[in-house]
Amino acid sequence: MEVHILSGGAAKGVVAGLEREFAAKTGAGISGSYGAVGAMKEKLLAGEPCDVVILTAALIEELTAAGHLVAGSGAPLGRVRTGVAVRSGDPVPDVSTPEALAAALCAARGIYFPDPHRATAGIHFANVLRKLGIYDSVAPYLRPYPNGATAMAQMAQSTDPQLIGCTQVTEIRYTEGVTLVDVLPAEFELATVYSAAVCTNAANREAAQVLVDMLSGSASAELRSKGGFDI
Repeated sequence: MEVHILSGGAAKGVVAGLEREFAAKTGAGISGSYGAVGAMKEKLLAGEPCDVVILTAALIEELTAAGHLVAGSGAPLGRVRTGVAVRSGDPVPDVSTPEALAAALCAARGIYFPDPHRATAGIHFANVLRKLGIYDSVAPYLRPYPNGATAMAQMAQSTDPQLIGCTQVTEIRYTEGVTLVDVLPAEFELATVYSAAVCTNAANREAAQVLVDMLSGSASAELRSKGGFDI
């Protein structure tokens, strides 16, 4: 038996860290798709088999109201902020102010970030570039990927010089080969609350609810905190 999940990339590390304990409790494995929350919502609405979703709290509320998720099953994992990353070992730029962030981005020759149309952090980062007034000048160096985890993995593997990335802190911390520089300056802060809930069409609601409880409860508190969730 497997519990199928559709999840924003921010929670991938937490799910992976709970797999063994979950299997011991329920006898079930976990199979998951991770990516931009908008893409995960589309998969659910298209009818992809799913027992548990992990999305932004706002989307969980929306999907619950529409009858796709079991009312009362949702629970928050915590808040995730958006940060700036470089490859491990590369010089760490100052990004503490809008001016410093703009300078660091303009100096880059590759800017890695998640989907600017369907990923929470990607949409926000594209807007930050516009607010900084540098979108057009850095456009040739933008490297968007379907989700933040993929963007960070690609940046880690690249041998090009002067690279920088932006995505949610959890996706930075869970990716080998990249280092968190800092969160975005206060003026551009994006803190997203993620929640998990049981799907109305879950094949095994009992096991699905156990996973939601583990994801949001004391069993994963330390794991979430270390991974970048504010709980």
